[in-house]
Amino acid sequence: MSTAAYPDGPDGLDGTAGPDEVDAPTWLTDLAQALRTARPDQLSWTRLHAADGRPAAVLMLIGDGPDGPDVLLIERAADLRSHAGQPAFPGGATDSTDTSPAATAIREAREEVGLDPACVRILATGPALYLPPSHFLVTPVLGWWHTPCPVGPVDPSETSAVVRVPVAQLADPANRVRVRHRASGLVGPAFRIQEMFIWGFTGGLIDALLRMGGWERPWLPAEQVESPVTNARPLPVTGTRPAPAESGRASEPTGGSG
Repeated sequence: MSTAAYPDGPDGLDGTAGPDEVDAPTWLTDLAQALRTARPDQLSWTRLHAADGRPAAVLMLIGDGPDGPDVLLIERAADLRSHAGQPAFPGGATDSTDTSPAATAIREAREEVGLDPACVRILATGPALYLPPSHFLVTPVLGWWHTPCPVGPVDPSETSAVVRVPVAQLADPANRVRVRHRASGLVGPAFRIQEMFIWGFTGGLIDALLRMGGWERPWLPAEQVESPVTNARPLPVTGTRPAPAESGRASEPTGGSG
C-alpha cells in the first residue's frame, strides 16, 4: 500500500478510539503483537499479491461477551455489487479524510453498524492484503471492544445484519470445513456458524486470528465444499439493536469473502 494514502503512514494508529488507560487483556495484547509482525501469507490463504491497489481497511473487533471472547461480524446486503449477502468484518475503502487504516476501520464501523468510537481501543494493524475481486489492498485492524455498546445495521441497503460470534464457536472443529474456489481452484478455511457460511477473505482472517490468538483446536479438514456458498436463511441478529440511520453514504464494502 502506498504511504501516500495516509498522511501518517500505513501503520499509523492515529484516529484510534478509546483511552490508552483502558488496558486490554493479556491474551489480546499477545494477539496484537502477533498481528503486527505477521506476513501477508500468514493472514491470507489466496497467496495472491499486487504491487498496487485501492487502500481499504477492516475492523476485527474483539469483545468479552457472555460466552467468552467474541468477534463482531456483519452480513452484507444481498444486492450489493460485490460480496453480496456474505458475512464480513466491518470495513471499506479509504476516504481522503482518513489518516490511517485505523481511522478508516473506525469510520466504516461507525457508518455500517453505529459503533461508538469511544468504546474501542485500537491495538494493532497487520500487513495490507490483496483482495482480487475488487482490487483492494485491505489492512486488517485489531480493536478491543472494552465497553460494548449497542450496534446494528445503519443502512439496510448495505448491511442486512450484525452479530457477535463467540470465538469458542469459531474454534469448534465441528464448525470448520474447507472451501474450494471454483474459479481459481484454491482451497481455504471456512466456518459454519449460526446459519452463516464464512469463507474467502474473512474466513482466512478468522483462521489466522484463531492461530495467532492460541484458540485453534485440532481439526481434520476432511470436508470440502465448493464456492460460491450462500446463507440458507438470513443471518440472525444476536445482542444487537438498530443504530441511528445515516444518509448520503457511498462506500464500497471490502470485508466480505472472496
